[in-house]
Amino acid sequence: MATELLEYHNVLLKSLFTEAIIEQQEPVAINQLVSDFDNVTYHISTPEAKSKILVSMYIKSWKDLVKYGAQDIIKREYKDLVTETEQGYDFSLLIDLDKLPNSLEERMKLVADLSLLRRNTMAAPFELAFKKFQAMNKEATQNGLDYYQPSAQDLEIMSIHYRDEESIFIQPNFDRVTVTFGTVFKDETDQVFGKVFLQEFVDARRRAIQNAPQVLYSKQPPLELRELIKKDAGNVGYVTFVLFPAHLTAQRQERCISHIQTFRDYFHYHIKCSKAYVHSRMRFRTDEFLKVLNRAKPENIERERKTASGRRFAAR
Repeated sequence: MATELLEYHNVLLKSLFTEAIIEQQEPVAINQLVSDFDNVTYHISTPEAKSKILVSMYIKSWKDLVKYGAQDIIKREYKDLVTETEQGYDFSLLIDLDKLPNSLEERMKLVADLSLLRRNTMAAPFELAFKKFQAMNKEATQNGLDYYQPSAQDLEIMSIHYRDEESIFIQPNFDRVTVTFGTVFKDETDQVFGKVFLQEFVDARRRAIQNAPQVLYSKQPPLELRELIKKDAGNVGYVTFVLFPAHLTAQRQERCISHIQTFRDYFHYHIKCSKAYVHSRMRFRTDEFLKVLNRAKPENIERERKTASGRRFAAR
């Protein structure tokens, strides 16, 4: 069973831009639709010329992300590449292959940034929550932790509806940031596998990884979310991560955002891997049983027998 983490970048985007920007192969006409996690779709095309690649992105949760500063992050990360948005998409970037950076390091960084379009867009609410945490933590330290009371505005829960019936809820506080995933289990088997995986998260923190985030699981929405969740489907489970100050240092923030925003995909990926592994073992065991049964059958079935005098009679 696979245990590795999923990649944060889009493999096809990275491959395409590696050929065009780093290897600088001969420009070709492009018109491709590419899918990614979290209901993300890219349209890669060359509408003006082969040397000008237009990348447009659609993400289901765009309206939610804009409220938390997604456009500012896109401008910060992609600067002059931002162009007029293609119809039917949320934003577009235009890469002119005739105006690439001279150094290999800069071109490699450009390819890495372009392949992380989804990750950077989804980072907006996390960055905002971490900034609020830092401001509240600083104020609480100055005024005394025992007497500090954050305002209701500072404690506002950010919700990102990024999949059908599934959302991410992020709440900053002066001593932690809480991230809750509402995830749909398609059948009861998925729920069983999911509980086993989540129990491993809890046990790992208890046994060896003392500085890991606290992980909680419930079939009911946490109390602070019940006003936000008007309709609760019966097959939704809620996984909560509690990030403490040790996880929110300046050195760890970028990696923390990358890890936690891919949790849902990582979680369901390993559920599917586990089910596939169990099914393969069942098929293997069934084949072994069939071999045993086949070996138990007589190879030459005697249809009739003959007496000493030569008379024949049917064998029973």
